[in-house]
Amino acid sequence: MYLITVLGNLLIILAISSDSHLHTPMYFFLSNLSLVDICFTSTTIPKMLVNIQTQSKAITYAGCITQVYFSILLGAWDHFLLTVMAYDRYVAICHPLHYRVIMNPRLCGLLVLVSWIVIVSLFYGAVLGVNFSSAGTHSSQSIAVTSVLYTVVTPMLNPFIYSLRNKDIKGALKRVGRWQVNERQLF
Repeated sequence: MYLITVLGNLLIILAISSDSHLHTPMYFFLSNLSLVDICFTSTTIPKMLVNIQTQSKAITYAGCITQVYFSILLGAWDHFLLTVMAYDRYVAICHPLHYRVIMNPRLCGLLVLVSWIVIVSLFYGAVLGVNFSSAGTHSSQSIAVTSVLYTVVTPMLNPFIYSLRNKDIKGALKRVGRWQVNERQLF
């Protein structure tokens, strides 16, 4: 599942960056979401896989704090990027004639930056409140299942959700695939 997550999201980033037709705000946000999903799953899953392989549950205090910090940071950024993507679609649907003026490159960059600043302040407060208020009310099994669903399944499904029904991404992936095949034939 981890490999599917990383490879699927890398393919989306490659398709968007290699196809000039996809250099629009919607795909800019989608490639950022794919990058965040890769980073988000990479904060915990490699250590979890090592722990499963070695039958060890040990983690250093610094390692734990680092994982928590980046999980919260990237999780918040993921949520805010989804919000920005929703705003982008709102503008595209409700104000189609003004879309290019409203969603200019400067605003897109600013929205990504704001999602970081707001990825962090609101989410830290909410996560700390939830963790301190309900630390003893959930079973460890339900917490583990929820954690796996949140950290592995959702980022793995995002590339499929955003690309399988999108003809532009499918076309870009086909062109990337043909480019790779043609490149191999040259060598």
